[in-house]
Amino acid sequence: MAEVLIERVLDELLSKVFEAKARAIQFRPTLERLAATLESIKPVIEQINLYNRQLDRSGQEIDKLIKDMKNGEKLVLKCSKIQWWECCYKPQYQEQLEDLDQSLVRFFQVDMQVQTARDAMETLIEVRGIRVEMKKLNAVARNERGQCSAPEPPAFTVGLDVHVGELKLRLLRDDVSVMVITGLAGSGKTALAKKFCWDVDVRGKFKDNIFFVKFSETPNLNLIVRKLYQHNGRPVPEPQNDEDAIDQLKLLLKQIGENPTLLVLDDVGDRSESLVDNFVMQLRDYKILVTSRFAIRRFGTLHSLKPLGNEDAMKLFRHSAELKESSLDIPDHIVREIVRGCSGSPMVLNAIGRSLCGQHSAVWQSRAKELSKGRPIFESNEDLLDSLLKSFDVSVPKSVIKERFMDLGLFPEDQKIPAASLVDMWVELHGEDDVNAMEKIYELATRNVLDIVIRRSLLLSRKFASGTGNLNSYFVMRHDLFQELAIHQRKISQEPLEKRKRLIINITGNDLPQWWTEQKEHHIAAHVLSISTDELFSSNWCNLIPTEVEVLVLNLRGKKYTIPKFIEKMGKLKVMLITNYGFHPAAELEGLELLNLLYDLKRIRLERVSIPSLIEKRVQLKNLQKLSLFMCNVNEAFKNCSIQVSDMMPNLVELNIDYCNMVELPVGLCGIVFLKKLSITSCHKLSALPDEIGKLANLELLRLSSCSDLAEFPDSVTNLQKLKLLDISYCVSLIKLPDHMGELLNLEELHITCCSRLCDKLPPTIINLTGLRVVVCDEEMATLWEPCKTVLTDLHVEVTQADIGLEWL
Repeated sequence: MAEVLIERVLDELLSKVFEAKARAIQFRPTLERLAATLESIKPVIEQINLYNRQLDRSGQEIDKLIKDMKNGEKLVLKCSKIQWWECCYKPQYQEQLEDLDQSLVRFFQVDMQVQTARDAMETLIEVRGIRVEMKKLNAVARNERGQCSAPEPPAFTVGLDVHVGELKLRLLRDDVSVMVITGLAGSGKTALAKKFCWDVDVRGKFKDNIFFVKFSETPNLNLIVRKLYQHNGRPVPEPQNDEDAIDQLKLLLKQIGENPTLLVLDDVGDRSESLVDNFVMQLRDYKILVTSRFAIRRFGTLHSLKPLGNEDAMKLFRHSAELKESSLDIPDHIVREIVRGCSGSPMVLNAIGRSLCGQHSAVWQSRAKELSKGRPIFESNEDLLDSLLKSFDVSVPKSVIKERFMDLGLFPEDQKIPAASLVDMWVELHGEDDVNAMEKIYELATRNVLDIVIRRSLLLSRKFASGTGNLNSYFVMRHDLFQELAIHQRKISQEPLEKRKRLIINITGNDLPQWWTEQKEHHIAAHVLSISTDELFSSNWCNLIPTEVEVLVLNLRGKKYTIPKFIEKMGKLKVMLITNYGFHPAAELEGLELLNLLYDLKRIRLERVSIPSLIEKRVQLKNLQKLSLFMCNVNEAFKNCSIQVSDMMPNLVELNIDYCNMVELPVGLCGIVFLKKLSITSCHKLSALPDEIGKLANLELLRLSSCSDLAEFPDSVTNLQKLKLLDISYCVSLIKLPDHMGELLNLEELHITCCSRLCDKLPPTIINLTGLRVVVCDEEMATLWEPCKTVLTDLHVEVTQADIGLEWL
């Protein structure tokens, strides 16, 4: 080995120099200087050898030094044999000895410094990659433990600072342990609670012991207790019943109650009031803040939110409508009329303000006239809901937005809704493409009906204008009031259940709706069917005849779930969305073989489920075009798969695998000849791609972002001649791109942010990518692309900041 050899060579050279000093008197000064040099570098060489052994390096960088020392040994031997009368040779050997000494000195002063700088850069890159991974792991840990963290308050609020001050004065008193914020729906109760949690004084007192629990219409005490345990990083119990859950809750509160603790119970309904008692305990500095539309007086301390005063209402409305202080187009008296019609409700002011933003003055006048017919002050939630319906009246056609709004009710309250789920539905129901369907989501957002939550900071307009955006990065959140609005709309529709075009069924335990169990077979006319179950449901389905259903949404909770057998009768089914909202990360899913007879089924999305072997179950999805798997256990699904996968899904056009435990991409998937989009993101166990990926001749989009263990691409990737977009962002282990990457002549867009190990160089063939228009990368990578611009004249390098947060989960 090089490290052993150099030590031996150095010792031998040093020995020969000492011997030569005694005999070759004419060279003694130079030999003494050379001996001093060798003795000074000896401990450095020993240290280098130690580091090479620890780092398992070959030591090739000292090969030249070894060669110089061997030649030096021969030179010293020659010098020691020269006699005094051979003085004519002295200048020649004297110069060679001096060159040897200078060569050794130069190696450590120049060559070694360069190598040290190189090693430092390599270390920096490695550390940066490790830092990225550590941040990812820490972010995941924070999210796993942060399910009960207080959400941040809205960016813009009016009138809440005074309320926060009053809450601090009252709730933080020693004799007050529970306080209730009450008011009409949409009055700002939750916004106030969030703002209170983020107040500097409140956070200073309670620090990390601030817990925010969202109650649903039917809160699950068992689930709440488990989330609190998980949030606090403690082993999660499995309570057998509510009584057991209460005991576990008391134990946890006693443990964390050693420090000041604030627990927020948000949106407690009238039927959930008794559950609050389970959280009340006599602990020092333990406070409970409740928000409710109902004045729960038995806790003693109420804080009522009244409608906004005229000044605050005008300020909030102008902000929501993006209206300047004075506008020639919108007369002030029209603005005042609309604000007066909103009766000081922040929710209505926001919704109607957003709906009028950018509209013609005639629309404003029409809205003012409509609102003037209402009551001056809302007397009930029904009045508020009726007023909110007017926020859709400016849509053209208005029925489109109302229908899309109603589809939000197909999903459980208080949950993020994947934008991809809505898009899948609307594409198949209304004949749109992904871009148009996404525009409808933005339209709803402008009405303040929902908020768009983005997994990473992306440039929305360019992404969706080009149709290349990653829909799986987008989620929507709606206010619980709009869930009620959807229910309110269904109630006033007066349509009998069996004739409704959109049917939503919520099942608690095994208590099926009475209308469902009254008949052995129940025919429904719904085109969209949503069924939600809880953890106590045992998959004992009654017999539906859902022959008209085109979209099926199954919202499940629990460890195991069986697809209802009546799905076989859904001959028109186009879209199936199955999501596990339970505490367990992957519910076992059975009954997929029932899909074999659904010839119109085009899109499937599965989230947080464990998929059994598709081969063993003989699943045949002959006409499936899009399959999306999100946070699923997929290792059994494709186990031992070969070419049969292409037989199962021969017409698959798009495959999305996100946050799954995929270890390797099944070779059989590479035989799906019609596949155009393959997106595999945040699959951290995926370390390599099969060579057969080059067989996907029609692939136009390949996204492999955040696959942190992926080390290299097979060269066969260059066979993807139709590829337009390649995304390898956040692949921190990727060490090289294919040498012949320039053969991807149709590549238009490359995403390469935070690929720290690729920062040394790009393949020389990269300049052959004449169709490349956009490169998205970080600053470090951007410098490598600057020289390419002289050849790729249409290239635009878009620099982004690395973003490894996972707070969207």
